[in-house]
Amino acid sequence: MHLPVTAVWPGSPTPRGASWDGEGVNFALFSEHAERVELCLFDPNGRREVQRIELREQTNLVWHCYLPEARPGLLYGYRVYGPYDPARGHRFNGNKLLIEPYAKDIVGQVRWSDAHFGYRIGHRNQDLSFDRRDNHAGIPKCRVIDPAFTWGDDKAPNIPWPDMVIYETHVRGFTKNHPEVPPSLRGTYA
Repeated sequence: MHLPVTAVWPGSPTPRGASWDGEGVNFALFSEHAERVELCLFDPNGRREVQRIELREQTNLVWHCYLPEARPGLLYGYRVYGPYDPARGHRFNGNKLLIEPYAKDIVGQVRWSDAHFGYRIGHRNQDLSFDRRDNHAGIPKCRVIDPAFTWGDDKAPNIPWPDMVIYETHVRGFTKNHPEVPPSLRGTYA
């Protein structure tokens, strides 16, 4: 995919997240109190923000767009603007890059910094202050995926549903007293 993106379509409020449909990517993000949402696109290594796209469509509190040029592998994040009113639980800060809650893949590591807070650490107004620093350099990026599973050489079992046996168990209860499980591992996922 070549950036910057030149075509932005309205898209759909469902499904949530970034969804590759074989031709492009639909982006959908819920926010009850947002006043503006920007989709931020990054270079392939996630270091440089190369484009911001304002999501102009909103349906039932879901902000959305469709990028017909987008492909799996695209790195992105969001900047969400709205009221900064901590007393009412609102801490919108468009200076902060956000990881999408519906992201199916995240790349990179958090590089800890007080720039991730929406307020200035050590400010006389404490957490009622407002931090204008951009934090994107220290935030992992979301990555669009192709959800198609490639079986490779593996073969699907092709067992008819009436003949299928699905066994579910509670791990702790199943292993807590099992004599062949070492005592230190009993009742755990280890």
